[in-house]
Amino acid sequence: MSPQVQRTDPPYMQVVKHIKAEIESGVLPDGKKIDSVRTIAAKWKISLATATKVVGTLKAEGLVRSEPGRGSIVTRDQAADSAKDRVVRSLEGRIYAANERAEIRAAELVSAPEDVADALGVPAGTNVIRRQRVTLRDDVPSSASTSWFNGELAESAPLLLEAKRLPQGTPKYVQEKTGLTPATGKDQLRADIASEEDSAALGIPLGSPVLRKQNWVFNADGDVIEFGQSVSVARRWATYNYEISR
Repeated sequence: MSPQVQRTDPPYMQVVKHIKAEIESGVLPDGKKIDSVRTIAAKWKISLATATKVVGTLKAEGLVRSEPGRGSIVTRDQAADSAKDRVVRSLEGRIYAANERAEIRAAELVSAPEDVADALGVPAGTNVIRRQRVTLRDDVPSSASTSWFNGELAESAPLLLEAKRLPQGTPKYVQEKTGLTPATGKDQLRADIASEEDSAALGIPLGSPVLRKQNWVFNADGDVIEFGQSVSVARRWATYNYEISR
């Protein structure tokens, strides 16, 4: 059955989301040519101008690039996921793209550093859960991240303290075990240089340019469910889609 445009998101964004999902799932792997503008227009029954906007958006997000003689080629390895992407995919039962995997490097109960205590809203020195992971894309480290949780979750969600992947993803596991449901989030990003820890985790030279992020996931009451810190290698786009209401 041919895909159909629904009247929810703007038509071009519906097509973008469809192609983006195919890229994330591995249906369209790195190096694969996507449909031409004319083919997209015919397949989705949209104008050439709208189809051109689709391809332009995918290029702007770093998901495809133009290659002379071939057209628009998937460049999934140049895109960096946002914290929102990770949480939403986990809650939907999808975690990593076909060419990605994560290695859990540490899962333990530790005394909260001051910045983490402030982020979680607990006193400094309080026991908190730390889960450290490295995400590999095509077996090459692309990002390193640490998830922090209130130590009180150790009893209700004990697998947070095991250094192994949770099949359903951490956000979904926490929701299942505690009833804490993500409602809102906040992300912060800054350009930075790789520390010794970043260099060791990502296999990049000390002082290399990196994108450093931290994020908060809140429940409907505004309580922090998870505080995350991550760093990703250079030359990857971090993309955020959002609605602006008046």
